[in-house]
Amino acid sequence: MGGSYQWPSLEDVVQFRLKVRNVIRKVIEATPLELPVTQDSKWWGLFMGFEHERIHIETSSVLIRQLPISMVRKPADWVSGPVTFGESPMKNPFIPVEATEVLMGKPRDFPSYGWDNEYPQLHSSVPSFEASKFLITNREFLGFVESKGYENEKLWSKEGWKWRTFRQAIHPTFWVCDKGCVSGCGGVLAGYSHCKADQNQNVSTYRYRSFCEETAIPWEWPVEVNYHEAKAYAAWKGSDYRLLTEAEHNALRDRQVPVSKGIESDLIYDKELHKKCNLNLVFGTSTPVNMYPANEKGFHDVFGNVWQWVEDHFNGLPGSETHYLYDDFSSPTYDGNHNVILGGSWISTGDEASRFARYAFRRHFFQHAGFRLARSTSSIQELPVRLVRNPAQQDHEVTLPLDDINKKLVLTTNKQLHMETQINAEERLFEEYVLDEINLSTSLRKICMAAAKRHGSKVANALDVGCGCGRLTFELSREVEHVIGLEYCDVYLKSAEELLSKKQKLFYCPKDDCRRPAKRLKRSSHDGCTITAKLPTDTNPSRITLKQFTWIPNELSGFDLVVHHCLDRVQNKKAWLIRLWEILTPSGIAVISGLGDWTRQKLEPIIGDKLRYLDTIPVHYGYDYWLTEPDKETWVTVWCLKTRESGQSI
Repeated sequence: MGGSYQWPSLEDVVQFRLKVRNVIRKVIEATPLELPVTQDSKWWGLFMGFEHERIHIETSSVLIRQLPISMVRKPADWVSGPVTFGESPMKNPFIPVEATEVLMGKPRDFPSYGWDNEYPQLHSSVPSFEASKFLITNREFLGFVESKGYENEKLWSKEGWKWRTFRQAIHPTFWVCDKGCVSGCGGVLAGYSHCKADQNQNVSTYRYRSFCEETAIPWEWPVEVNYHEAKAYAAWKGSDYRLLTEAEHNALRDRQVPVSKGIESDLIYDKELHKKCNLNLVFGTSTPVNMYPANEKGFHDVFGNVWQWVEDHFNGLPGSETHYLYDDFSSPTYDGNHNVILGGSWISTGDEASRFARYAFRRHFFQHAGFRLARSTSSIQELPVRLVRNPAQQDHEVTLPLDDINKKLVLTTNKQLHMETQINAEERLFEEYVLDEINLSTSLRKICMAAAKRHGSKVANALDVGCGCGRLTFELSREVEHVIGLEYCDVYLKSAEELLSKKQKLFYCPKDDCRRPAKRLKRSSHDGCTITAKLPTDTNPSRITLKQFTWIPNELSGFDLVVHHCLDRVQNKKAWLIRLWEILTPSGIAVISGLGDWTRQKLEPIIGDKLRYLDTIPVHYGYDYWLTEPDKETWVTVWCLKTRESGQSI
């Protein structure tokens, strides 16, 4: 929240909650319930709220689990799972799975709520493989700990070893030892470690921290670790061991009821679910890995007990789209730094417990998550894994024995991340700071201020959405008292920050632009050429604040002017457009450009049907623009449509 967020008072929070409650009740009472509820329905937003709350229940439970035990009380009627069940599973055999075809994902018209990353569907071929019958247990993981696997760098990926070193981990986070180590929290939280010295306990070296209790360690429960620990364990077992892939997890499930059967095909609607899986808070902890019956293929806990880490990076399924009410729910995590978790845990409810649920966490994060081992029994080149190629990352570390990693790299489905390259930043700097005589930012500033003057609006606070390398933000500071530049792409924003602090930035000329007229370039002694971008004269840096966000957050509001000129590179145009009306003052104006392939017909349903042509502001090239004045509102929207000469969208 900008590093200095001030929490409101308790009284203010209570009053805010009452306002929200009244708004929601009004929506419920005033909105006709038309079935089925689709993603375009107002009711979809309510379900989104319900399901988001379920997510926070689960993620909060993991944070509570890491608090000092003295700060936690066991809730009334909380039921912990049994420590053992029947004959102990001393062995964990591998079960073969024949080559098959799987259909992952959820149909867009399925009659239940789903998050954007669950849609649409994807066929995948799965070569034969084998996987462990049970999830890896605490007992099995003890062998890794006792053999000092946490101290053997050769077993860890570069990223994993960096995490282990920082956390000083020597055992799983939810194990408690009597050595006074910092493994339970580590790093800056070392003072709050679960592990204490001199407890004089006549028990095993390790105890176990569940959600709200500290007990003897349940050896037959699944171990709960992050992805790095799971991969180090697999490496310790042998070079041919790995985690499941997302497609393989789908392959070892029971034969699925066709999705055409509707909710009957989803296990969360099964009235006998509590007898089949440790899901939906039947228990307040994990349970023995052999407690629930094996599925028809012989695997236990395919769903429930703990989430399962898989090898795939999190990414949108081909053809996925964000929802306009929550544009950045999934897309920021399509970066190659997040791995998929599947199957749900004991506290997963609603959509999280669905067969379609696919979530993701950073590889060093903790969740109620474990893993099972897998081995390929066919050519390793055919491994059905999807790894994300993020243009911002030069080195894609992959801890899988693939002959050709490039065959498994899939470009991130977050198109904003496609901009995160130095070449793009250099091109943007060239456009914003070198081509002064045809500079779009200068022209947009003139349009904005002329429209405000025509409307009789005073512009004291402005927001530049998609500020790029900052040129328009700097231009607006000439006349506006406070300007915020908001940008998604880190590589753009860093350039703007450097210009703001140092007044100039040296960059290499993009290769193609070296053919431009020499008078615009400053030749250097290098083979190529360099250019110095300078902060425009007569701008006021003290008026400027730069922020990085993946959407327009609630902390930004009360603007007299909002300029949105990156619609051509956002995930969901509607999502960004509807936010503009909420952050404007009653007399504010919004200037929109960069519509890409959007036509007036696509724009009208979102901002109304009152568009009318005004005239052309006499700036370089000239711009057509549209104005809308909704009833009982005094703000206007200016739509910068096309350049006069080129006819291209700006």
